[in-house]
Parts: sequence; C-alpha cells; structure tokens
Amino acid sequence: MASQRPPRQSINDFATWHPVLRLLRAAKAGKAAKAGAESIQVTGRIGHGGWSLALPRPAPPRGRASQTEDIQDEIDAVERVQTALAEAGVDDVSFSAAIDPAGTAVLRLLGPSPAVEPGIGTAHPGALILVEDALPEPWRRLPDPAHEAGPASSADPESLERTLRERLPDAIGATEEEIAAAEARLGVRLPEELKALYRVTRGRWEDWGDDYEAAEGVFAAVRCELSSVDELYVAEASTRHCRWEFAAKKAVETPPDAEVQGLVGSPGWIVFAENGGGDQLAVDLTPGPRGHTGQIILIGHEESVGAELLADSLTDWVLDRERRGHRHRSEEPPRVAHVNHASIKSVREAAHPGLEVLSIGVWDGAPFSLAPVTGLPRLRTLSAYAGTLADPLEIAELTGLEFLELGPQDWRVLLDAGAVPRSLSAASITAYGGQDPLPVVAVANEILALWDRPRIIQTVLEGNLGPLA
Repeated sequence: MASQRPPRQSINDFATWHPVLRLLRAAKAGKAAKAGAESIQVTGRIGHGGWSLALPRPAPPRGRASQTEDIQDEIDAVERVQTALAEAGVDDVSFSAAIDPAGTAVLRLLGPSPAVEPGIGTAHPGALILVEDALPEPWRRLPDPAHEAGPASSADPESLERTLRERLPDAIGATEEEIAAAEARLGVRLPEELKALYRVTRGRWEDWGDDYEAAEGVFAAVRCELSSVDELYVAEASTRHCRWEFAAKKAVETPPDAEVQGLVGSPGWIVFAENGGGDQLAVDLTPGPRGHTGQIILIGHEESVGAELLADSLTDWVLDRERRGHRHRSEEPPRVAHVNHASIKSVREAAHPGLEVLSIGVWDGAPFSLAPVTGLPRLRTLSAYAGTLADPLEIAELTGLEFLELGPQDWRVLLDAGAVPRSLSAASITAYGGQDPLPVVAVANEILALWDRPRIIQTVLEGNLGPLA
C-alpha cells in the first residue's frame, strides 16, 4: 500500500501558528501579569533562513555548550511554520498577535509585499521600494574612464606561464577554445596574464579527481583558491548585494591619487579566485588614476564599496611581490556626514556642496533645522532619528532626495501635509524597541500607495490557545 503524504501545513491555518503562539504567550505571561495587562501582545518574524522570536534561551548545564535539544520545542514550532511558508512559496512573514486571558488569539500576518524588504530581527517592515527595480546611487555608479592607464612594467605573461609550468608540470591547461568561450560568456577580452595562467591550469576539480592535495598544490602555486576558467565572472555592482537602507548611506569616491576606484563593482573587475576567507581576488581592468591595468585587487566580503590593491600585476602576485595600496585621504569634506552627540555637532557644520548623505542620530540638544542643507545639489539620502528634526516639513525643500528614513511620527507629519518628496526611490520607517508593528505597517502602506506600489497585506486568523500551562 502506498504511503500517504502528510497533510500540508497552510500558512493561513491558525493551527500552523498554534505552537509558536503558545511559546510566546508563556514567555511573556509573567511580565504581563506583573504589569496588570489583560491581554498579551506578541510579535515576530519567521523566514526560511531564520527567525526572530522573543523567547528565552535556557542556560546549558555547567561545563556544556548550548545544543539544539535545549530549544527543541522552539525549533519544532518554527519548522511547522517554515514548512507552510515553503508550501505557499513565501520567503518570509512577520506577525502580531493579541491573546486574551482565556487564550483567544487574534493573529495578524503581515505581508509579504514585493515592494518591501524584510525587516531585520523585528516584525517591522524593511525598506519600501517605491520605484520598481530602483538601485541606490552607489550601485548605479560606473567606473571613470582609465584611458591613460596601462599594464605595470612587471606584467610578464611569458615569465608567468613559464614559472607556473615549472610549479605545475602535470597540470591540465585550458585550450584556446575554452579561453575564447570564457571571453564570449563574459563579454570582455581577458588580459594576457590571466590567459597565460589558464593555459597552464584550467582549475577544474574533475582534473584533480577530487584529490584535495592536488588542488592544494595548484592553490599554493598561484597563491589563492583558483576558480576554473568556466567560473570566471565579472564583479559588477549587482554581485555585491546590500539592503537599501544601508546601501543608500554609502558614497563612492575615488581620490586623484588612488590606485583602485572606490566602486561597488565594475565591468572591469574579473574575479578569478578566492583567498580562503570569503574574499574575492580580481584582475582590475578599470584602475584608479594611479593604478595599472591588470592589477590584482581584493574585494572584501565584509565591505560593500571599494577594493584593496594586492599587486601591480598577476605576475607580481604569483611571484609573491605584493604591494599594499596606501590609504587615501581626500581633502574634500566628507560626502557622508553623521550628526550626533559623538560626531559632527550640527547640520550647518555638515553642510557643503558635495554632501550626499546626512544621517542625524542620537542627540540630546535642541532639534535641528534642515535649512543649512536645503539646495545642496548632491544630497540624496536623509536619515533622522526620532525627535531630532525641528520641522519635518522642511524635508519638502530637499528636492533631490532618493532615500528617506524617519520615525513613524515624522512620516505622519509629511503624510498629513501631503509633503512626502516625490523624488524618492525608496524609504524606510525606523521603529524602536518593542513598538507595535501594526501602526508602522499602516504608515508603510500609506507611503506605498503614493507610488501605487503593492501594499503589505494583513491576514487575520483567530483561534484559541487553551489554558496557560
């Protein structure tokens, strides 16, 4: 007899959420009773890659590390929801629930929306994408032309190939057809040094027969974890993902004496290896004003803008002649300004024609006027902590904004006055602590409506959790 498939879990079935809600209620019941609250409010977020729930983690026995079985009830409850998410084809969902003393629960599922990024660690929405497929300015930036740049004097494809053949006498090299196929796929002509490297070894695992020692020998010979000729890729900006609310606060800058352009990505950055720590090595065909075509750069996985110079040429790299680029200090005022009690102390001090990003953080003094930055030609991002703006309506005078991050109260002022800047491509609502996500979602939907973007849908489920154990 054929085995029966277990019944599907539906994301819109209260039973799917029952175990999660019981755990959250139990965790919050004590505090609610002390506060004299009649009902309990719980919130959270669950996605395929993780979850954020206000549940206590038990301390492990002395001398033992925490283990999954210590929170098995939590894991089982979350996996029940994750299974339902997979069935529904949904990546992530946040929720808010009100639970009365009798165990009756009103659960509101919030979203998702294709126009809203998931929040980080809370049920609050992330960035609102007001213009479909919009990218922050640094991610749109292309490299400046490098017409006068040329290869370093140390670049020597013949010497490089000879050295590698001595180090790897038994390696299988790429054919000219395989190299040409890589160029056609990438849409760029490979530099001669890189072609010389792949003529010696094409870097395919099947050539090593899953022999890790053989692979390590190749990696040692080229001083990095070499990718195969079939895995070469161009590190354009799209390969460096960053959330809108972080990306919009970055700025691209290349000083006149820089070897490497301070870009997010470039059509001239050809990634050919990793360093074993998650960072990529690339041949740079679009160097900075003081750089060389074909120099070797490191694209760090912990950074979202810029790259580090490792060597003037691939020959230098393989022969262990590294040259660290020096840190460049621009004489221009900072394009990204942070105004707060520990940094710049006023908006006026931050203002200058090149200012692109203004972030106003925690501040104990009088709120700021935005008059000093009105009319600045490059200001595109404003982020202001709650209570730091003397008059939020001054934002309407900042006609070049593409990203705006405010607290719900400041957004309320703009919405009521019909003063939300229409130049925006994205926006963010900053909610703090355990703030109820429902009012925040309501504000988000009003903003989305101005651009006729998909709203955050609320689905209401009701059920009973039974008596509190």
